[in-house]
Amino acid sequence: MKTFPETVTAEEMAVIEQNTEYLGVSMGQLMECAGRAVAEKVAEKASELGEKEITIFVGTGRNGGDGMVAARHLSAKGFKVQVYLIGVEEKIMDENVKRNWKILKKLKNTVKTFVVTDSTNIPQPSTKIIVDAMLGTGAKGKLRQPILQAVQILNKRDCFRVSVDVPTGLDASTGEIMGEVVKANLTITFHKPKTGLVKTKENVGEIFVADIGIPPEAELYTGPGDVKKILKPRPPTAHKGDFGRLLIVGGSETFTGAPALAGLTALRVGVDLVWIAAPTQTAQTIATYSPNLITLKLKGKHFNLENLDELKPYLERATTVLVGPGLGVEEETFKAVQKLVEEVEKLGLPLLLDADGLKAYSQNLRKTETPMVLTPHQAEYTMLTGEKLPENLEEKAEKVRVTAKKLGCTILLKGWVDVISDGVKVKLNWTGNPGMTVGGTGDVLAGLVAGFLAQGTKPMDAAVAAAFLNGAAGDLAVKKKGYHIVPTDLLEEIPNLIQNPLKHKELILE
Repeated sequence: MKTFPETVTAEEMAVIEQNTEYLGVSMGQLMECAGRAVAEKVAEKASELGEKEITIFVGTGRNGGDGMVAARHLSAKGFKVQVYLIGVEEKIMDENVKRNWKILKKLKNTVKTFVVTDSTNIPQPSTKIIVDAMLGTGAKGKLRQPILQAVQILNKRDCFRVSVDVPTGLDASTGEIMGEVVKANLTITFHKPKTGLVKTKENVGEIFVADIGIPPEAELYTGPGDVKKILKPRPPTAHKGDFGRLLIVGGSETFTGAPALAGLTALRVGVDLVWIAAPTQTAQTIATYSPNLITLKLKGKHFNLENLDELKPYLERATTVLVGPGLGVEEETFKAVQKLVEEVEKLGLPLLLDADGLKAYSQNLRKTETPMVLTPHQAEYTMLTGEKLPENLEEKAEKVRVTAKKLGCTILLKGWVDVISDGVKVKLNWTGNPGMTVGGTGDVLAGLVAGFLAQGTKPMDAAVAAAFLNGAAGDLAVKKKGYHIVPTDLLEEIPNLIQNPLKHKELILE
């Protein structure tokens, strides 16, 4: 089962770190492990060169914190260490970095600390080894003073330059140079090589990957980092529609609640406009559930081919289409869905097929030419593929990955452990509980996925974040009410979870 990439972008690394914290490994622990790994490698190089003195340039962020921890460990190994903070002490915001800076200032015998607030007083270090821990993987944009001047000074020195995680001035994801870059002889990176390192090897020297204790589960399991990754800022100049327009095709005489739940959920995740297209009588019923729902009243008792013309103006405005919740299984509906999928393909819109939409799709199973997410449970997966899923979780995940690759889509297999794959990556979701067997929680999940898709999120990212949020909302609801929840209870938890997905952490660590 292929689950992890060999390299990671800065964004992917941020997700992994946040998910690591969610699992109970603190940022302070990771910083300690990272700094110690740097110290051990630098000490090894210093012994080769016969050096006993080391200079470390640190910034005010977490990369600087790694360098501060390294300085302490190097001092414990008998080295004389000079640490230059390039920036203003008051700009150190992270509590772990603050703590490590205070510790260094107390080690007056073996560590000398200096603060460099502007480019006019940057020192000319005399040591043969200089460690660059100024900016890490989160840095973007052109370098500014005094960091820029410090980089230029380092590059002029006849010394062995060691960069922590990435050389300062290098975009960790793209490999682009941000004006100037430290020309490192050795880069000590953490967990996995960053994609930017492999793209510009001439600036990074030897790459050493240090294990800092990140558990594999932080990459394999969904977590708060996956939610934070997809959240978008809302500028004051935002207009209606900037955050997506979702068209839901669903609902029938029997099932009116399913599309309503999906629509209300999509609104909860920030979509600006949600249209629910349903047969007239069904749409009228749906409209009574909430004034927040806009219903399109289609002709006929069931969704049919003649309805496609009615939908065209909305398809042209929509940013995502969700087909299936409560739709019904009439033959004319299945034919209309197949034609609707073709229309969505022509427009290149992201498409989510759920519930009865999956049944219709199974009548003409094929690889579509548009971004698509399928959300089957195990029985629906068998209906789609003709294959029964194995009980073994690893084997099941591999089956899902292969099917997703074959169909060119993302599959979110619902179960007691959700399996999500885009045909390359695989993620598992462990949030959720037996109380969520109540009808309607799958419609909430569909609304989450579609809501994120409508805002421009990539299909795999949308499915992963939605799976985590859906289960986490169910867990918080059950904590308050026991196994007596209804799907609308999840709607009450979702907004707070989006703002603070770490709220779920207290449950898994109890």
